[in-house]
Amino acid sequence: MYRRPSSQIDAALDRSSTSAKSMASRRTSPLATRMSHIEPFHVMSVMRRADALEVQGRSITYMVIGEPDFSSAEPIVQAGIAALQAGKTRYAPDLGLPALREALARSYAPDIAVDAERVVVTPGSSGALQLVFATMLSPGDEVLLADPGYPCNRHFVRLFEGVPVSIAVDASTSYQLTADLIRRHWTPRTVAVLVGSPSNPVGSVIPDAEMERIARAVHELGGILIVDEIYHGLVYDTTLSSAVGAPGRVFVVNSFSKYYGMTGWRVGWLVGPQEYIAPIEKLVQNIFIAASTPAQYAALEALKPAARAELERRRQLFLERRDYLLPALRRLGFGIPVEPQGAFYIYADCSHFTSDSQAFALALLEEAGVAIAPGLDFGCYRCKRHVRISYANSLENLQEGVRRIGAFLAGSRNGRMRKEDTMFPHPVAPLTRPAPAWY
Repeated sequence: MYRRPSSQIDAALDRSSTSAKSMASRRTSPLATRMSHIEPFHVMSVMRRADALEVQGRSITYMVIGEPDFSSAEPIVQAGIAALQAGKTRYAPDLGLPALREALARSYAPDIAVDAERVVVTPGSSGALQLVFATMLSPGDEVLLADPGYPCNRHFVRLFEGVPVSIAVDASTSYQLTADLIRRHWTPRTVAVLVGSPSNPVGSVIPDAEMERIARAVHELGGILIVDEIYHGLVYDTTLSSAVGAPGRVFVVNSFSKYYGMTGWRVGWLVGPQEYIAPIEKLVQNIFIAASTPAQYAALEALKPAARAELERRRQLFLERRDYLLPALRRLGFGIPVEPQGAFYIYADCSHFTSDSQAFALALLEEAGVAIAPGLDFGCYRCKRHVRISYANSLENLQEGVRRIGAFLAGSRNGRMRKEDTMFPHPVAPLTRPAPAWY
């Protein structure tokens, strides 16, 4: 009978002991290590306090929310009701209703011909981004992103063991990545670039010519370009083409949440290279099964002329709000070097008033009853000197919000906050619940 030498037996016992200790450690610390890299939404401290103040009878003006303030358009609602009444409540095909996939493919015409086989309907754009990253990322792969940017994007990368590489951007590039920046930061570990146009939190866009240069640069470097077009319908003072026809391997992600006003329905989509669709379908079957069936019928109605007419009317209202709020904030002393050309946000430099935008946002809420988002949620670069202000609220409420902000600034040492000005009579509890999908 073969017997291991005693040295091998001792080594095996050591490994067994180490493994047992490791398992014991995991039992006492059950969270995956990736969780230490996924941050909560800091705006939730503002939202929690706003809720508490409203319960106390305070009037709060919300200039923080990242969803349209309108209910879904009536044709969309009626289509959802009709689907429910017709019993369309079973699983949909995993990649989406064929009629919806075809309608989405046609929505890029006549400029770009898209094969419906490349369209995948998902539970919101977040579901689409998770599918993209799960399909392409191996542990240690790098993805280049803009800082500031939408926080979930870097967290999605980390969720699938990738490495988000945040690149500081400023007004000189409209807070967007450029082809030159991408080439400068590309490494042998880089596999993809994610851009958003229009962007959150700035509302800036990438002009078509620069998007073409970005796509070509990523293609030449052997990578994949992911373009978040979730705010694509909400564009002002310019025209913007979809990147779906850009050269190379390109994923375009979109949603029915923002322009279409269907945040709670949770329907999004992606258009990807044909060779990725089968692997993505495999993931859908294992993770989501399918997007909501009645919600997909409602989304199909959103693409038709009756709904689009109402959505265009709402886009004009957003434009009117932007045209009021932008100069009003500048007159108050906020620094806004880039005029937003899309979405419904203004990314404002508040360093004239404070060195801590989180404390500034909480003080503004506590003393003036106005809720805004601190820059800390959108990255690290100059985050403490910026806030995001949403104009997804009525013009009357925005006017009231500006009045309150003006009065607050006038009463805060001529607008200059000191350390003692950031102290509050009501401490803010630590975050204990996830951020809502609308953020």
